[in-house]
Amino acid sequence: MGGAIVGLLSSLPLVVLALAAEPLDLRRFLISVSPELVQMLTFGQGAMPGLLILVAAATVLGTVGAGVVLLPARVRRPLVSGLAAVLLIGLLSETIVLSWGNRGLGLVVRRVVFAARGLSIVGFLAIFVIVAGINVLWGSRGDRIKQRVAALPPGQQRAFRWGGIALAILVLLFLPLLLRTYLSEVIDNVGLYILMGLGLNIVVGFAGLLDLGYVAFFAIGAYTMALLTPSEFGLANLSFWTALPFSVLAAVAAGVILGVPVLKMRGDYLAIVTLGFGEIVRILVLSDSLAPVLGGAQGILKVPNPAVAGLEIVRPEHLYYLILAGCLLALFISWRLREARLGRQWMAVREDEDVAEAMGINLVKTKLMAFAVGAAFSGLSGAIFVAKLGSVYPHSFNLNVSIYVLCLIIVGGMGSLPGVIVGALFIMGLPELLREFAEYRMLMYGALLIVMMIARPEGLWPSEAMRRELHAAEEPVPVGGGNPVGSE
Repeated sequence: MGGAIVGLLSSLPLVVLALAAEPLDLRRFLISVSPELVQMLTFGQGAMPGLLILVAAATVLGTVGAGVVLLPARVRRPLVSGLAAVLLIGLLSETIVLSWGNRGLGLVVRRVVFAARGLSIVGFLAIFVIVAGINVLWGSRGDRIKQRVAALPPGQQRAFRWGGIALAILVLLFLPLLLRTYLSEVIDNVGLYILMGLGLNIVVGFAGLLDLGYVAFFAIGAYTMALLTPSEFGLANLSFWTALPFSVLAAVAAGVILGVPVLKMRGDYLAIVTLGFGEIVRILVLSDSLAPVLGGAQGILKVPNPAVAGLEIVRPEHLYYLILAGCLLALFISWRLREARLGRQWMAVREDEDVAEAMGINLVKTKLMAFAVGAAFSGLSGAIFVAKLGSVYPHSFNLNVSIYVLCLIIVGGMGSLPGVIVGALFIMGLPELLREFAEYRMLMYGALLIVMMIARPEGLWPSEAMRRELHAAEEPVPVGGGNPVGSE
């Protein structure tokens, strides 16, 4: 009954829209409320019959949705995962078809899996059966596989783990052959944000220092690369590979310069100061006084492409490997630092600065290291970004970049390295893939963000510490209801 009521209520705004579209001439204010939209809402059956069908269909769908919730988990999970895969691939059908083209295997996939618009019946059944079947198999044998892996000796567990990492890297190496040009360009953009996200994750996720001016280091790395290479305003004649360390060092120096005056600040005050630093850098590169050196609003053009053995890296498929190498390097450094003494010091500072200082942690050195390492990753991303575009403009470094990077960390999971990757795919990749829906893509994107943050506030792939912190109330109470041993 609850599902039926929810379905009925969800159809009422559409009914009102269809009835009021023509009498109130809503298209003057909402240009997409066209006669074609009204005809689609009424199923081409006229106003009253079509709207009755809409209300009935919404009510039935609400009832079915409630019924799915009541199904046993072993039935509900494969069903939901299969339908979700069908919905996702159906939404992205046009992008997939355009990326694979009309030749070879792409033509076969287009004819068998996809119809004129969306999935064919064969494609729907194939995707649903494959995804649901994998879910069923993992549900029946997943625990057994985990127990067998856990029972292996430590040496074999380590070999098993490294084998999985090697397999993942092998898949990543061949990914551009499957994605083609357009999707490779999307992955390149996602990779740049992964690189920035790994840096900001050290500052915010590990050390707990809220930085809203992170885009400043991105801009410094980009402009340093443009100035040190033979570009329009180039001050030197270095190659991309020679200028790359200087771009990273310039960003590191800026991170230390920012960190020194904000050592005593925390929370909202730190966020406001770093926000001001980011705006200062953007205004400086945009100003007319520095235009003879930085190009002003016109930016710097003719930045040469990176080259390997005399071959220029121009195509998105080739640039993918440069970005992949940067992301893997940043992942390795972040992983090693997290497990090292410095990483534990960052986490202690994040939890309580006063207690950390009382334990003997040098707050000055610890905070400056967080700013420096985070800035290094951002500078590296900026250097690759300007080489990718072949130009650099001050309008590419506004506050939105810092907000996007912070959002992908929160969505993926604060302090989680896999969460940065998942968050970047969700924040930066999904809007690009939904571009065919024009202005509706941001509406869908915003709704997904709201639902995700309500359903999983800890993030899509949270760290263990964040999961325990947000779900502490759900943990079982110790036997006897008293305090844990030693808590007194």
